[in-house]
Amino acid sequence: MSFAALRDNQGIIMVNDSDKYPRIRKAVAADVEAAHKILNFFAEQGLLLPRSLSELYDHLRDYFVLEMDQGEIIQGICGLGICWSDLAEIESLAISDEQQGKGFGRKLVDACLGEARFLGINRVFTLTYVPDFFLKRGFREVDKAVLPQKIWADCLKCPKFPNCDETALMLDLKEPAF
Repeated sequence: MSFAALRDNQGIIMVNDSDKYPRIRKAVAADVEAAHKILNFFAEQGLLLPRSLSELYDHLRDYFVLEMDQGEIIQGICGLGICWSDLAEIESLAISDEQQGKGFGRKLVDACLGEARFLGINRVFTLTYVPDFFLKRGFREVDKAVLPQKIWADCLKCPKFPNCDETALMLDLKEPAF
């Protein structure tokens, strides 16, 4: 299977038919069970909200994955959920323990930000328990009240609502990058 490269003004974001590994690529249906396992490992530790298999299949097109070598089980995942005409969310960022600290989280987020630029979306937010990771990438803390689309679409269904303990962060893609 071959996909064209997604490009923005900062260069190539990802190429699905690259022979170079490790690589970041769009998720495919065969990745869902491994993604589910990674996400729920961190959800059990209270670091992420759990995702059902059904939810992952429903939103498969939202996700990028980390593939260490051809045919191997993926080792990371991150999604870009579109919330509104000019607003998207970085969601479900998780890297397997053995691949953490190697820059793959940054690369997955960069792929999502590249896709947001490609789609013409200028504001990207995240709700996270690890704000420092995103602050280092230019995100700024915001009040959750500036995210009404997220609150009405997803937060009302969350078991932690209305006592959300995640930090809301926003990145304006029109501003110069760090």
